[in-house]
Amino acid sequence: MDAAVTILNQISGFLWGWPALILIAGTGVYLTLVLRFLPIRQLGFGFKQMFGPQTGVGTIGASAALATSLSATIGTGNIVGVATAIHSGGPGALVWMWLIALVGMATKYAEAVLAVHYREKDHRGQYVGGPMYYIRNGLGKNWGWMAIAFAFFGMFAGFGIGNTVQANSVAHGLNDSFGLPTWVTGVTLAVLVGLVVLGGVKRIAHVATVVVPFMALAYLLAGLVVLIDHASAIPGALALCFESAFTGTAAAGGFAGALVKEAIRFGVARGIFSNEAGLGSAPIAHASANTDHPARQGSIAMLGTFIDTIIVCSITGLAIVSTGVWTSGAEGAPLSSMAFAATFGDFGNIIVVCGLAIFAFTTLLGWSLYSERCTQFLFGEKAVIPFRVVWVIAIPVGAYVSLDFVWAMADIMNILMAIPNLVALLLLSPIVVMLSREFFAKK
Repeated sequence: MDAAVTILNQISGFLWGWPALILIAGTGVYLTLVLRFLPIRQLGFGFKQMFGPQTGVGTIGASAALATSLSATIGTGNIVGVATAIHSGGPGALVWMWLIALVGMATKYAEAVLAVHYREKDHRGQYVGGPMYYIRNGLGKNWGWMAIAFAFFGMFAGFGIGNTVQANSVAHGLNDSFGLPTWVTGVTLAVLVGLVVLGGVKRIAHVATVVVPFMALAYLLAGLVVLIDHASAIPGALALCFESAFTGTAAAGGFAGALVKEAIRFGVARGIFSNEAGLGSAPIAHASANTDHPARQGSIAMLGTFIDTIIVCSITGLAIVSTGVWTSGAEGAPLSSMAFAATFGDFGNIIVVCGLAIFAFTTLLGWSLYSERCTQFLFGEKAVIPFRVVWVIAIPVGAYVSLDFVWAMADIMNILMAIPNLVALLLLSPIVVMLSREFFAKK
């Protein structure tokens, strides 16, 4: 197993090297420029649409599509990913997470616009879409191989980032904190997820609409209490983050120091892992939304990146830096727990572990939809029910296997599904611009 993990980490390191990070960030920058900073200019409009009346046709509500998307994106990346980025890249990594999120809003906007524009109806009358559909329908038959490649990697990526990683993180977190056997957590998660997933997209959307706002608000309130408790340290923490982002971080306490390139690499990589802008996952949910225009749903979709990274990840990151625990040498969930424990004591660990458990549960729901749609695209609707059964069975398996193996596989599948999606976004960007100008000219 150790040899396999080493090989997978080498493959992951190669695939997630600077060329991939430049492609992801460059796509976001390009779309931001050609859209003339539309996602930032229309941020207020997006929030109005989220709370406004639902118009148009679709399978689930527009806000429910956002909740489903957020259920997948607000996960372990907001707790573990942020802590890992700061541990490896220093406080400056948080700034690079913010920057990749700002341009990632344009990426997420474009993904949703194309997903709605090129969506189809399946035999059950439900709207389906996503990168595999806008690659095939937007770029033509000659690009069919790339649509199949996205669906293939997306199908397996779900079992990494959306299934085994989540189950594993929760199982080990509960085992470390409360001594709960990993198999108990795995079986419990499998039962709870199965009750929802077997009901299809509408049941997933309903549960996400109820659970996601509650879990995000509860975590944010706890994080805000930590920040208020350390309010005097926040100006210095922000200054340290921005200074470290462009000059590097010197060694301090248990922290070994980080170069600027490390802050950029880990900030960008973990930012993408958290908000998923560019992976092509979220547009699969937004393709099912009730909407009267692709750009309207795009303006709602881009909020996912803003809420996930600019709001939720910032709470975790600033808590870690302002409390000073970033120099402890700890990483992952334990580092986030230490930040919350600085205010809440032992209860801080309970907050983080419970938050991790709820975040992971909803991610298991959201990614089940993404992976199912990819499976449906490849094998037809007859594969849907068998897929759901396999998805539930994989949860306890993921809770038990090696965490290093799980993370390495997840990283590899993520970048392999992102590449065809990013190529399609660049090639179809004129369609995104045209639809956006058409919609906002009438607004």
